[in-house]
Amino acid sequence: MPEIFHVTADPAVKVLKADRLIDVVAGTVLQKPVIVIEGTRIAKIGTASSINAQPGVNVVDCGAATLMPGMMDCHIHTMMFNCLTFHNYRVAQWEITPELQQMYGLFHAQLCFDMGFTTLRDLGLNSSRGLLTAHLCGIRDSINAGIFEGPRMLIGGFTTITGSHLDLIQPRAMQRFGFQTADGPWELRKLARQNLLAGCDIVKTCVTGGGGTDKEEPDVRNMTQEELDAVVDEAHAFKKAAAVHCFTPAGQRMALQAGADTIEHMVFNDDEATDAIVAAGVPVTTTLLHRTDHAIETRRAQGTAQFVLNKMKAIQPYCYETFQKMYKAGVKIAMGTDMGFDPEMGSNARELALYVDLGMKPMEAVQVATINSARALKIDKDTGSLEAGKFADIIAIRADPLADIACLQDKRNIVMVMKEGKVFADRREGHHKNVIDARPGEWKKVDFL
Repeated sequence: MPEIFHVTADPAVKVLKADRLIDVVAGTVLQKPVIVIEGTRIAKIGTASSINAQPGVNVVDCGAATLMPGMMDCHIHTMMFNCLTFHNYRVAQWEITPELQQMYGLFHAQLCFDMGFTTLRDLGLNSSRGLLTAHLCGIRDSINAGIFEGPRMLIGGFTTITGSHLDLIQPRAMQRFGFQTADGPWELRKLARQNLLAGCDIVKTCVTGGGGTDKEEPDVRNMTQEELDAVVDEAHAFKKAAAVHCFTPAGQRMALQAGADTIEHMVFNDDEATDAIVAAGVPVTTTLLHRTDHAIETRRAQGTAQFVLNKMKAIQPYCYETFQKMYKAGVKIAMGTDMGFDPEMGSNARELALYVDLGMKPMEAVQVATINSARALKIDKDTGSLEAGKFADIIAIRADPLADIACLQDKRNIVMVMKEGKVFADRREGHHKNVIDARPGEWKKVDFL
């Protein structure tokens, strides 16, 4: 006879029931699961035959839903100038105060949270008012303090050279504010230390050009090896991670030599660099959603220069090809969308449908967005899968993502969002709790011009 786990009534304990549970570690499905949650963490997972919930226990019954870990977006920019928020990116850059932009950063994070993304790694920004790393850290800290509802957030601080891709996100003619970029190993170390002093969790740097800016090609070197080594070393000296933006195999090799913790973006590839990434075990974030036709049209509507749109379209097939080659080669893949200018905050799960369209199995796509991303962020001891001892970061889906990965894109299907044992969104029958009640199109787009 199996041992019966008895659950007695306790205000700190709740029991979660549903039709099925996706075990992302084993790659299997548990039928009729029962999860016992004590405080913020999972105490026990079993079935009705192995767990006895005695009278008075707080039971959260999700009916025919599928339970899975909260999803993660490992590459997002919540304080950038999103198309759903501002009339166009020029208004965002020049008419919005940092204080208001910070409020929208929180709002954008909550939009993602409401859709089942319980962890976001925000990889920073620059702006006409500076890097605003401290503002991002303020969003994270306010959520952690319980002042606002929101996802778990890990914050990155831009640490890049003058004229890099991440500098050219802003217009060339813009007067730079404060200490935004640096040149040479020691100046870059100082910029990294400034970001760390502001409270960032990750030092974000840039070793090649990119796709979303004009008059700069993706293969332009954005940093010497000596400079990159200094930035990564500085992050590691403070026990923090280093994330390296790079589009090219040459940049990937530089990132590996420096000891990067993650490589950002899948754009160009060659077999030698891909094999080296596999051998090193360094995760690569995908950021495919930012490359879609929908994202390009979103940028067009914002008034983005045609040159930029042409470049985004030109690199699109290379991104898809690189994803397929890296997936087949066994690269550790982390989920990331690069949402900022585009597309819509909260639409993160569209990234997973792209994976499936490009040959990945639905279970693998779910694993990328959960346990694989948690491992990439080095937080898998606490989250990323539904296991005893881990945080109760759980979402309940009305449909089955393994049968239809696109079901994760519809808010009506995300019937419950739980983070650390607390229910933040509850759309089960008879329940009407959202993190954000406003729907796209209902809030005013800011236009001060």
